[in-house]
Amino acid sequence: MRRSRIRRLACAAALALGAALLSPAVPSAAAADPYQVLVFSKTSGFRHDSIPAGITAIQQLGEAHDFTVTATEDATAFTPQNLAAYEAVVFLSTTGDVLNGSQQDALKGYVDGGGGFVGVHAAADTEYDWPEYEDLVGAWFRSHPAIQEARLTTEDHVHPATAHLDDTWTRTDEWYNYRSNPRADVHVLQSLDESSYSGGEMAGDHPITWCHEQQDGRSFYTGLGHTTESFADPDFRQLLLGGIQYAAGAVEADCSSTGDPDPGPGGDSAEAEAYTSSSGVQTAPHAAASGGATLGYIDDGDWAGYASLDTAGATTFTARVSSAGAGGTIEVRDGSATGRLLGSVDVTPTGGWDTFTEVTTPLTAGTGPLFLRFTGGAGALFDVDRFTLTRVPAAEDEGSSDVHLFYYPWYGTPEGPAGSWRHWQQGGHTPPASVGADLYPKLGPYDSGDIAGAVDQHMEWVRRSGAGVIVSSWWGQGSYEDGLAAGLLDAAARHGIEVAWHIEPYTGRTAASVVDDIAYLEAKFGDHPAFYRDAAHGDRNAYYVFESLRIQDWSALDAVKDTAIVLAQTTDTGKVAHFGGLYTYDGIAGATAPGWKNAGDYAKANGLVWAPSVAPGYIDDRAVPGNTTPTLGRADGASYDRQWNNALDPAIGGDPTWVSVTSFNEWHEGSSIEPAASDPPPGHGYETFEGAYGKTGAAAETAYLDRTAYWTDRFEERRG
Repeated sequence: MRRSRIRRLACAAALALGAALLSPAVPSAAAADPYQVLVFSKTSGFRHDSIPAGITAIQQLGEAHDFTVTATEDATAFTPQNLAAYEAVVFLSTTGDVLNGSQQDALKGYVDGGGGFVGVHAAADTEYDWPEYEDLVGAWFRSHPAIQEARLTTEDHVHPATAHLDDTWTRTDEWYNYRSNPRADVHVLQSLDESSYSGGEMAGDHPITWCHEQQDGRSFYTGLGHTTESFADPDFRQLLLGGIQYAAGAVEADCSSTGDPDPGPGGDSAEAEAYTSSSGVQTAPHAAASGGATLGYIDDGDWAGYASLDTAGATTFTARVSSAGAGGTIEVRDGSATGRLLGSVDVTPTGGWDTFTEVTTPLTAGTGPLFLRFTGGAGALFDVDRFTLTRVPAAEDEGSSDVHLFYYPWYGTPEGPAGSWRHWQQGGHTPPASVGADLYPKLGPYDSGDIAGAVDQHMEWVRRSGAGVIVSSWWGQGSYEDGLAAGLLDAAARHGIEVAWHIEPYTGRTAASVVDDIAYLEAKFGDHPAFYRDAAHGDRNAYYVFESLRIQDWSALDAVKDTAIVLAQTTDTGKVAHFGGLYTYDGIAGATAPGWKNAGDYAKANGLVWAPSVAPGYIDDRAVPGNTTPTLGRADGASYDRQWNNALDPAIGGDPTWVSVTSFNEWHEGSSIEPAASDPPPGHGYETFEGAYGKTGAAAETAYLDRTAYWTDRFEERRG
C-alpha cells in the first residue's frame, strides 16, 4: 500500500502532464502540493517544558512550507483511518507508555505502508514494552548527563536536515546516551564528539541524529530538542524541517544504512540479562541498573551464553557489576561454558545490589560465541548489569599510507646491541625502575635492537593504530639508528607497515649531506618491501627534516625532487623553497594550529605535501628536570582529539595531504601513543593512561592506539 501523499503527487503529475499537452505554459503543481502533519506529545513519564515551544515551531514551519499541523495528546488519534490523512507523524518528546496495543499496530501499519515518522528527543524514551518501536525510532534512551555544551559532527552534508550545517556544530542541549548503537541499521546524519563534553557513554561512536527506511515508509530521529531555546534556533529549526519533509515524502533523501558501528575505541556492548542460553541465572529487576535489570541469582558454576557476540578480535572485557553477596569471579570463555578461558576478573562485594562498580580484564582473542561462567563461594555471588567487548579496531590490511607515526629506534639496554642503557637514563635516572619519562612503557625499558621482541610488538601495535607508515628517526650514516634500520624494516614488513625517514640534526648536517643521505638510504634499502613510496606522488620516498631552519640554503635538494619528497619542519612558507612539503612536529602547537591553514593552502597551490603533526600531549618533566618549557596535558584524550579535529577541519588545518603523529614512542616528551603501563613501578610518580576515553586499567593502555585508528578512519573518509 502507498501513502496518500504519494498518490496525490502521482495524480498531480498526471494532471500536469495532461495540462502540458494542452498548454505547455502550465507548470506542474506537484512541488507545491500541501500536506498534513500530526504532532503527538503525550507523556506518561517525565514531561519536557519545551513541548509547547516545539509545537509552535512546527506550526510556524508548516505555515512557511505548505503543510498544516494538528497537535494532540489523544492516543485515540492512532487508527488506520485517521492516520491515513497525514503524511508524517511527529513524536515530540513523548515519554513512557503512550499507546495501547491497537494504537501501536495502527502506527506500525501506517509507517510500514508508506507513512513518515519523526522522533524528537524523548521520543527515544517511549514505548519500552513494544519491541517494534525500537526499530522505528532507531534506539532507546539509556541515560544523560547534565545539560552542557558539546560539539556535533555533520556526517551527511546532502540530507535536507543537515545540508545547511558546517562540518562541526557546537551547541547546548541534553545529550542522550542510547541503549544500543543504531549505526548498523540507520543512516547517521550527525554524531556527538564525546571528547567535547562530560558524560558520553557510547565509546566514541555516538550517533545523535539519523534516518532510515521503514519498509515502504520513512523514519527520522534527532536527540536534540530538550531545551525551549532549541526551537528558536534557526539551525535546529532547519534540521527539524528537513526531517519532517523527508518523513512526509516531500523531498528525496538517501537514508540507506550507514553500516556497522565504528570499530575505533569501544566495541560490542550488551545487557548481561540478554543471554541466549544459560544455566542457573535469572533476570533480576534493579532500578539503578541499565535497562532496569541485571543478570542475577548467580551461584557458583552458573553460566550465560551470548550467541550474537563473537569473541574474535576481542581484547578486553569490561562489566558493570554489583554484589551484596559473596563476590566471586567472571570467567570469559570461548564457544561454550567449558570452552577455552580467554580471561577472568574478580568481583568483590560492593555493599548492595544497587551499588555498581566496573571491572575489566584483558582477553586472549577467541574464535566463537561469548560465554560467561561464574565461580565463587556459597549463595548469591554478584549481579552483572552491562558489559562491553573491546575489539582490535578494523583497519585496512596495509593501514593508511597517509597517516605517519614518528618512531624512535634509539633505546638500548645492557643486554642489547648498545651494551648499556641508552636514552632511558636521561635526566639522571637509574633504569629499569626509574626512567626519564613521565609515563612508563608497557614493555618496560626495552632495547630497540630487540627486533623479534620489542620491535615486532611495536609493529603489531602500529598496525592496530590504523597508521600504515612509521617515520624512523635517523642520525646519519653509520649511526646507532642506521645500524638497526635493516631489522626495523624487516619487522615492519611482517606487519604490512612501511618506513619513511626522519633526518635528525646530526653533527655536520648540510643540504648537500642530506642529498647524499637520501642516495645512501635509497641504495641500501630502496628495494626493501617496507621502504615507503607514495603512490599518489609518483612513487617518491619521503624524508622529514627535523629543525630544517638551521640551514638557510636548501637548493641542493633540487637534485632529488623527482625521486624524493623532502619535508621542511615549518609553517613559514617563505622558508620552504626547494622542499617538497611541510610538517610541524610540535606536540603542543596542534592544540591551536598556528599557521596551519595558510601552510595548507600554500602547499595545495604549489603542489607540495602538507603533513601537520598531531600529538596526544607533551610532558617532559622527568626527562628534563627543572624544565620551564610549556607542557600539554592529555586531558583523558581531549587534547589528542582537539589536535585531530584541528587537522581535519579545512578552515583550521588546511586540508592535509598526510597527517603525522608525534609520536609512537618518544617517552621523554610524553607524546607517545605506545601503550603505557597501567601499573608502573611505584614510588616514581609515573602517570598512566587511566581514564583516557573512559577506559581504565589494562583497557586504558591501548586507548591511544585505538583512538588513532578512529581518527585515521575519519581522515580516510574525508579524503575519500
